[in-house]
Amino acid sequence: MNRWILTLVVPLAALLMSTASAQTEDVKPNTRQFPKDAKRGELLVLAAPDITLDSKPDRLSPAVRIRDIHNNLVLSGTLTSQKLVVNYVRDNIGLVHNVWVLNNEEIKQKMPGQPEGVLSNIRTMFETPVVKDDGHTPFNQLPKYKQ
Repeated sequence: MNRWILTLVVPLAALLMSTASAQTEDVKPNTRQFPKDAKRGELLVLAAPDITLDSKPDRLSPAVRIRDIHNNLVLSGTLTSQKLVVNYVRDNIGLVHNVWVLNNEEIKQKMPGQPEGVLSNIRTMFETPVVKDDGHTPFNQLPKYKQ
């Protein structure tokens, strides 16, 4: 009878102790280690294998591996029409071969050799500047409109 009680009590006590300690730990999102040749960009899957990378047309490799924020493999079709910040590596012929969708903590990390604010610089590069006319702008410096 005592052995039977011990076989139930000991595993139950171990289970309760492990759940109690797990609740006190801070949960932090995983930050992954990326290859040294990985680059950061903004990915938009149009219709696989056609993508845009930093607003430029590009293609996925036939054997592309895309990992989501939980490091699970996902198919490119599930990411259609979503703008995602990613790290990526190209294959030998220049196609995008490995892609990691970044979580918020990984986005904050600076990539080696990457200047600060690369994505914001890319976005502002394609935005049209706002021209204000203060009433004193010469005619030849006003913006031209297509007719």
